[in-house]
Amino acid sequence: MNFITKFFSELNITELYQILQLRSEVFVVEQDCVYQDVDFKDQKAIHIFGKKNDKIIAYTRIFKPGDYFKNASIGRVVVAANQRKFGYGHQIMKVSIDTIKKYFKVDEVTISAQKYLQKFYESHQFKQIGDEYLEDGIPHIRMDREF
Repeated sequence: MNFITKFFSELNITELYQILQLRSEVFVVEQDCVYQDVDFKDQKAIHIFGKKNDKIIAYTRIFKPGDYFKNASIGRVVVAANQRKFGYGHQIMKVSIDTIKKYFKVDEVTISAQKYLQKFYESHQFKQIGDEYLEDGIPHIRMDREF
């Protein structure tokens, strides 16, 4: 797996198309959730994606403090369904955390995690903050991690 980090303006058309397709495939189709994925936050984000056989199969976007939450944040964490058994979700989370440290030089990161993935994020030292809430009809929890 080759992980690539790019600002929005550095993405080529094929990369952007594959990212949007992967996000739609998982968040809209697989999770049966109608929501506006193209949210004009991509332009502020740093995009991290993993390629395998020239296809993007894992992705996150990260934000500097204040762009999404008060803290730096990671969002749109996604791995193609047929690739989840290989541990790429753990790999892309590690790359995303390392990229936040490198670019933003902060000591805390916040995520809005789907509740069913709580144990996955806890394995990356995230801790639940506050109560469960609905986001786009799916139970979520805020989770923070300190470095």
